[in-house]
Amino acid sequence: MASQASKIALAKEMLATAESNIRSAKKILTELAGGKSDSQEKLSKAAQELSAAEDGDEQIIEGVFDGQNMIGPNQKTYPVPANYASKSKLIPGDVLKLTIKEDGGFLYKQIGPADRKTVKGLLTYEDGQYKVMAEGDTYNVLLASVTYFKAEIGDEITLVIPDHGESEWGAIENVIPKLAGEDSEEGDIF
Repeated sequence: MASQASKIALAKEMLATAESNIRSAKKILTELAGGKSDSQEKLSKAAQELSAAEDGDEQIIEGVFDGQNMIGPNQKTYPVPANYASKSKLIPGDVLKLTIKEDGGFLYKQIGPADRKTVKGLLTYEDGQYKVMAEGDTYNVLLASVTYFKAEIGDEITLVIPDHGESEWGAIENVIPKLAGEDSEEGDIF
């Protein structure tokens, strides 16, 4: 017979899974209806309070990172290079400044990092997207981060996520190395 502590742990795990499933179902329904998720709505609202201006032949636009792109104050979406987002460990809510040069080049700079926390989780791959399952939630991660860290499905990942509120995205901080012999079978000789 299972101990009371293990039953409590199992019940907590089941609740976390159910909550995650409900959030996922809400996301799917929102996408099918053509709407925005609550977290996307909050980011869009925050972006409206930022500025856009011209400085000579350059445009300077402030915006909020949504996990893949920057949302400007005009609600226009600007592509953020995945390598920059990955290297800078950008998370949803980070404020960016985009300078559009006279020649059309885009130059991004992070000017207001969002409050963040670090969690540990496992790397998975589902529906054509790498994700990290951590603390009962699933977070999308950029392919550029997965390849940079040479992460593999099943690896334990340190993930940076926004400290407040829900988020669909996180940034890989690092891959936690496996101890020697974790993948090897008994009797293997190194």
